[in-house]
Amino acid sequence: MTFHPTTMMADKSDGDGDAGVILETRKKTQRPPLYKVMLLNDDYTPMEFVVHVLERFFGLSHAQAFEIMLTVHKKGLAVVGVFSFEIAETKVGQVMDFARRHQHPLQCTMEKE
Repeated sequence: MTFHPTTMMADKSDGDGDAGVILETRKKTQRPPLYKVMLLNDDYTPMEFVVHVLERFFGLSHAQAFEIMLTVHKKGLAVVGVFSFEIAETKVGQVMDFARRHQHPLQCTMEKE
């Protein structure tokens, strides 16, 4: 944690002729860690389903979702977004529940950036 002292001289004397010094400390707000949400390739989930998931849960356009789906297909995985822990965890849960409900083995994971 970093402290940034600001020194101000007091207007009044403290009785012995010396001016008092007031120190203010300000905490530097630390940003929370971010987490990458990733989709993993499998041999069974239809490409159209992956595109739908990306549009629905990550707010991507059809063109953006199609590009990411191709990256997942060709490279085995793709980062679909970077979020705070709570949001990343929620998105992973939503995708996994949605895939299970539609009987697809699509995997969605998260890791610290």
